[in-house]
Parts: sequence; structure tokens; C-alpha cells
Amino acid sequence: MPQILVVEDDLDIAEQVLLFFNASGFTTYHITDGSAVVSWVKANKPDAIILDVMLPNLDGVECMKQIRAFSMVPIIMVTAKVEEADRLKGLEHGADDYVCKPFSGAELVMRVKAILRRCAPVPVISEAINSPAAICLNEDALEVEIKGVSLGLTKVEFDVFKLLYKAPKRVFSRQQILDHIQPNNFDITDRVIDSHIKNIRKKLKNLQFSPKIVASVYGAGYRYDERQIN
Repeated sequence: MPQILVVEDDLDIAEQVLLFFNASGFTTYHITDGSAVVSWVKANKPDAIILDVMLPNLDGVECMKQIRAFSMVPIIMVTAKVEEADRLKGLEHGADDYVCKPFSGAELVMRVKAILRRCAPVPVISEAINSPAAICLNEDALEVEIKGVSLGLTKVEFDVFKLLYKAPKRVFSRQQILDHIQPNNFDITDRVIDSHIKNIRKKLKNLQFSPKIVASVYGAGYRYDERQIN
């Protein structure tokens, strides 16, 4: 039974969210104070987190940044802010999805179920390019390794990289990538793909790999460029 942590200081909203998840068969936990979140996640390892942005003592974005230092647990951010810039900020720091208040409890459950399905183990564990500079995709662990070094991608970043990697000669538009990784997301535009690509490139660069492995095609989108692996 999946364990869901709901981090929300508004008790009325939290009660409704917990009711929906409990009715759907989830085991739920509730925290109201941001300062208690990181230690709880380390100790309990939930399957997914519903994380409000505006929290007492430690805001949701900072909580997520600290969690991402040790865990790739799926995180759905919840906020009253509706500006796309705020949503992009959350996604840039590793959120897997984003919903704005007011939202449907049923839709939130649907989104979590969709993310958990994508996180489920698949029959093919790994594959690698047969070359000295092999890229290895471990689909069970949701890891991308280059020369044995893990990039440390989030679930969404892994899905983006995998899509491009599987079709190296194809250019994918932002909307095509968004439709593939978040088919049920009605709140965000295809520009959030730029944030995910930016994060992937940053992680490549930090590990001394070329960020151009994920190449831009002006006016069209993105593609995987195996020529950049050296």
C-alpha cells in the first residue's frame, strides 16, 4: 500500500486531501510544519509527497531542495500562486508535478497514481550503448550513468532523457515531450520542459560531461546527440 506524505498547514485543505487518498487505499501521513519534513522523509521514506509551498518555519521549495540532496521520491508541489514563473521555480528545483489551489482532490489522486505507475519497475532493467563511453539507462532504479557515473536525475528528468535517448535522430518539440512525461497535466505550459532540460544539462556539466548531449534544435525542440559523448 503506497505511503503518501501530505505537507499542508491549512487543516481544512489537508483534511480533504487525506480523505481522498485514504478512500483510494493509500496510507497517509500529515505534517504542518516545514521544519519537520526533511527528517521525517529520511526516517520514513514515503512513496510520494504532496508539498505545499507556503509553510511555517521552512517553505516547501527549501524542503524540496533538501530532500533532493538524498532522495528522488516523487514530489507534487501545491500552491496558491498561479504565475508560471513560480511553477517553473518549483520544477527547476526537482518537483515532479505542480497543482494550484483550488484543486480537485480526485485529480490530485489521479496525478499521484500516474506518477507511481511511471515509477513502477519495468521488465527491462538496463541497456547500454556498446562503446567505451557507454551511457547506461537503469530503468528499474531510474538512473542514467555515463562512464559509470550516475547523473542523479529526478523521475521527470529521467523520463525526458530516456525519451530523447531512445530516438537519437528524432527532434521532439516541447509539447511532445510534455505530452509524454506528464499527459494529465493541465496547469503548466510546454515551457516547463526548458527547466527540465536546463537541470539535465547542469547535472551533465557538473560531472564534466558535455551539456550538448541534450541538443537544442532552433525553433523545433530537443534531441539526443551521441556525438557529444567523449
